[in-house]
This record gives sequence, structure tokens and C-alpha cells, in this order.
Amino acid sequence: MTTKNFQIATIGGGCFWCTEAVFQEVKGVEKVVSGYSGGNVPGHPTYREICSGLTGHAEVIQITFDSNVISYEDILVIFMTTHDPTTLNRQGADQGTQYRSVIYYHNEVQKEIAKIVVKEVTPYYENAIVTEILPLVVFYEAEKEHQDYYRNNQNQGYCSFVITPKLAKLRKLHADKLK
Repeated sequence: MTTKNFQIATIGGGCFWCTEAVFQEVKGVEKVVSGYSGGNVPGHPTYREICSGLTGHAEVIQITFDSNVISYEDILVIFMTTHDPTTLNRQGADQGTQYRSVIYYHNEVQKEIAKIVVKEVTPYYENAIVTEILPLVVFYEAEKEHQDYYRNNQNQGYCSFVITPKLAKLRKLHADKLK
């Protein structure tokens, strides 16, 4: 029997529905929770408040993963290659600071790994990477209707036109890391 070694990663790469769907397919990922982080307003924010762009929060996901199956480095490589880390406060048609590219580290080891991964993937992009690397201060879980969004709404237009192509890219680039 193998002992599981759970760790947590918190990342934001645009709409949390997209990043959640990507990481739900990754081997070693135990749980993915959509939420908000990085803001400066008191209290638990709502989706509507986040969409205003006034809270300072980003849409993020919190990934619980077994580091005996997948490393934090591999999580970040998948993250950096399944969204565009070169567009400031934007992913596709989604615009605003809530859609920024960000890695919230939980400890100094994660911080150093994040810096290394960003440096490693930089040559693969024509434009400069704008992904922020910041300490996690607080994570707020998003409302229930935002959890498992793609799984529950695959025929919805946004899912078909935005998320499904991201999943195809994931399958092409990281087939060896999938469940």
C-alpha cells in the first residue's frame, strides 16, 4: 500500500472554470476547488463582486494533489502551458484583473519552484511572461454553482468554445500526466 503525500497548489489562469477542468484530468490530483484569492476587501467575496473587478481578487483554483504521483513542478508546467501566461489581466475574451495569471505559493519551496518553472518555459513564448508569483494570504471557496462547472455544463457555449479546446491542448501536450 502506497502512502499518499498530499500538497496544495493555488493558481489562477483566467476563468477558474477552465483551469478547474484541466486539472480534474491530471493524474495524482485528488481535488480541485474553484475560488478567489489575492484581493484586498474584507469578508468572503461573491462571484458578482469578483466580476466587477473592484475586489482585487483573482479567480483561482486550489488543487490538492499527491506528490508521490505528480510533482508541484509538473503541476506548474501544465498550468503554464495550458493558458497564456503572457497576456496581462486577460485570457481570451475574459478581461480584467480577476483573470490575471498568478501562482500563489504556500511556502518558500513552492516559491522557488515557481520561479524555476517560469524561467524554464519563458523561451517557448514570443512575449514576456506576466504571471505573478505571490504568497497565498487567503483562499475563498467560490459558490457551489462554480464547482465542477465544466462537468456539469459541457454543452453550454462557453464550455464548448473555450474549455473544450484547452482540454484538447492538455491532452496533446501532457498525455502522459492524465488519468
